[in-house]
Amino acid sequence: MPHFRVTRRLGLKTALAAAVALPLSSTAASPVSASAEEREDGRLEVMSFNLRFASTTAPNSWAVRRPVMRALLHRERPHVLGTQEGLYQQLQDIEAGLGAHYDWIGTGRAGGSRDEFMAIFYDTRRLAPVEYDHFWLSDTPNVIASNTWGNASIRMVTWVRFRDLRGGGREFYVLNTHLDNASQYARARAASLTAERISGLDRSLPVIVTGDFNVPAHGNPVYDTMLGAGLVDTWDAAAERGELYGTFHGYKPLVPGGPRIDWILATPGVTVHRAAINTFAQNGQFPSDHLPVQASLDLG
Repeated sequence: MPHFRVTRRLGLKTALAAAVALPLSSTAASPVSASAEEREDGRLEVMSFNLRFASTTAPNSWAVRRPVMRALLHRERPHVLGTQEGLYQQLQDIEAGLGAHYDWIGTGRAGGSRDEFMAIFYDTRRLAPVEYDHFWLSDTPNVIASNTWGNASIRMVTWVRFRDLRGGGREFYVLNTHLDNASQYARARAASLTAERISGLDRSLPVIVTGDFNVPAHGNPVYDTMLGAGLVDTWDAAAERGELYGTFHGYKPLVPGGPRIDWILATPGVTVHRAAINTFAQNGQFPSDHLPVQASLDLG
């Protein structure tokens, strides 16, 4: 069962928060970083990945995708991984492959282990959680499973305040979310609420936001709202970046230059050395219907 390891803010009384050791194994070409054991430059490797929930539907069932997912994540081994759509058993499967040095924090969007998680995985050799919490993208954000804006599904944010064990104890925040796929109104309200919550954090600390925003970067007021919260798009800010592809492919041929609906955002003091969209597949099988996005960061 999930177990509690870090301090939570008061106000959210019954959400299940899982901090479980996650193992993930892999064999993919890394567009951003060397293996965790080889990293000596102090950069923080961050990934955002919509996992596609664990469906049994052929030909892209979770049973088929799981070893490809393991291969990708074992090779990349990000220090921080914000995931979307993961179901509890699916996250346990990732735990079983990632290794003893990883933990994760999250809760189901319908409460407890029910429904999809906005889980945040982290490398315990590099990071220690200080506090965490969740809020729901609704008019009643502290009410578990609340949905008041016409979202097609319950939507939420999980956030963690981390201490960087290799960065002189520097602390920073990670927020992870998945905005609605159907309602622009709900997405706009969600972005505004998230921006408001970011403004209430300790602004002396860096902030990183990972997520599937379900709208293109540069092409929607949601993007403008998030950047208006004092964030920059790590793709644009990167000193070096890989080839651009649409991050949702739906198991169809990749679209060069396509829309980025999955983003990693950060506060301006964060240096972005490299950003990439990972196109890893094995024998034509992708691990998800989205491509993961990655950024190599220096928190400053």
